[in-house]
Amino acid sequence: MSFGLAAFIIYFVFRRLEINLDDVWRQLRDANPLLLVVGLLTYYSAILIRALRWRMMLKQVGISEKRGYRLPGILGTFEILVLSLFANCVVPARLGDAYRSFLLKDRSGSSFGVGLGTILAERLIDVVVMVGVVVTAGVVVFGTNVPGRAEQAFLLGLGAVVIGIVGSIILFVFRVRIEAMVPDRFTGHFRRLNQGIFEILRKPFPFAWLGALIWLMDGLRVYLVCHAVGATLTIPEAIVVSLLSALVTIIPITPAGLGVVEVFMIWILPQVGVQPDTAAVIAILDRLITYWSLIAVGLPIYFINLRRDVIVRTQNPQHVAGET
Repeated sequence: MSFGLAAFIIYFVFRRLEINLDDVWRQLRDANPLLLVVGLLTYYSAILIRALRWRMMLKQVGISEKRGYRLPGILGTFEILVLSLFANCVVPARLGDAYRSFLLKDRSGSSFGVGLGTILAERLIDVVVMVGVVVTAGVVVFGTNVPGRAEQAFLLGLGAVVIGIVGSIILFVFRVRIEAMVPDRFTGHFRRLNQGIFEILRKPFPFAWLGALIWLMDGLRVYLVCHAVGATLTIPEAIVVSLLSALVTIIPITPAGLGVVEVFMIWILPQVGVQPDTAAVIAILDRLITYWSLIAVGLPIYFINLRRDVIVRTQNPQHVAGET
């Protein structure tokens, strides 16, 4: 249903905006492959920085080799992140985040709740930093004349920040009362979830600085894609396009915002001087990097890991019994 909805959204917008498919195809063929490759490398470099940051978070909550956990190295953590992003591309509701926590538990022996808590804290930090970066870039690009839909995306981001901060405060202040209402069998999970969240939020600034770098790299990716098709956006304009497109995925209607992100990019790019046909080309190429490449990369990694897990469980049935 999610993929069907995404396809309908894209079809409807292409028909509504009367985009010339022949011109789109011509621009796709003429795109600069070197700039697109650099954009692809920029995207996966940002994921690598995310892996480094998440590993720092895990150590801050006590998941480290010194504590007896089998914490994956940088490349191992990078693989887990790619697999979780791949899962987000094929299932709705950001279930890839839960999958990331499961993979961490399976490989390191850590608590699922603590791992999930670090991911929730990471998400909150990312949204706060994203809104700060995009508002700053938006002031540079639009001044006081913010387009209506862009303003709605700004407000959506600000709303998410307020809800996240207020929710965290309520969870921290009333954690004892909330824990009392949680069934006994889930009490331990609730405590570990809190530990994962608030151990990170206690010292968030190193992670926030890395978050700002990650979002700036997202803007750089869009800048490179735009210049690959001859659209001369500035860095602030590229940041606005990239981060506003990311903000509309806060409500996970479709897997990884499929359809929603493309449509928003096609709408927002003409607001900074890009022709609609070229905007469609940029949206297609950018999503080839941020969506379809993850499926192309993540699917074989997923099956390799699945095969490895099956072999391990077949050769060591006691391991399976222990997990059960």
